[in-house]
Amino acid sequence: METREFTGSSRYVLDPELAKIVNAAIKLEMPLLIKGEPGTGKTLLAHAIAENLAMPLIVLNVKSSMKAVDALYQYDTLTRLNDSRFGDSSRDVSNIEHYIRMGKIGQAFVSDKRTVLLIDEIDKADTDFQDDLLDVLDQMSFDILEIDKTIRARHRPIVIITSNAKKDLSDPFLGRCVFHHIAFPEPEMMERIVRAHFPDLDLRISRACIDTFYRLRAIRGVEKKPATRELINWIRILLMDKNFDPKHLERGDVPYLGVLFKKSDDYALARRQTGSR
Repeated sequence: METREFTGSSRYVLDPELAKIVNAAIKLEMPLLIKGEPGTGKTLLAHAIAENLAMPLIVLNVKSSMKAVDALYQYDTLTRLNDSRFGDSSRDVSNIEHYIRMGKIGQAFVSDKRTVLLIDEIDKADTDFQDDLLDVLDQMSFDILEIDKTIRARHRPIVIITSNAKKDLSDPFLGRCVFHHIAFPEPEMMERIVRAHFPDLDLRISRACIDTFYRLRAIRGVEKKPATRELINWIRILLMDKNFDPKHLERGDVPYLGVLFKKSDDYALARRQTGSR
């Protein structure tokens, strides 16, 4: 059964070029590698695809110490040892398969329905992890050595891989993915994003918030610039403040800077630049 095209979701404003790339990756049955600075919607894209195509979403959050096998399956030796010692389990301890637990990729492979598989922040892992993972995703199968069994995907998942571009990815990895870089939204696109989250937001408030947000992002010396998620949360808290008036922003007073800036030096720099509380 052919999967229908991805057209965006209620909370994800879709750039036309990104829509083409997502649907190309789905049709080619290749992983889609998404790069961009934090807060550009890379992770949310997978959620939007799952919502729009009515598919389960499985998320693999990559850690620096993770090995490829951890994403495939785990052999729970400790539980098997305890069961054999104390004999209070209904499981047959001689059957190792009872103690095999599927990892996130394994779960996507054995799922009865086609899934969206998000491999988040692949650049945290080493090159071996990346290349081993791509072999599995290319072949859509992996071996469980402890029980000499091959797991094959019942349905090929839609694979979305994100990278914050903190580390170069290997050439073999790049060569087997469809690639797209999500640039930070321009003010016009940001206004559409804000409108998707706050459809009834007063236009004056929206413009004051967005203008102030981009002015704060432009402060020289800021290490971690506020991203889209910070803007959305900031607008949310402003709307909860009964004393808030957009004229505060228009005259340069910026409340709740701690929602926008998460590093002490950035916060202090923003306060000095704006003279805000």
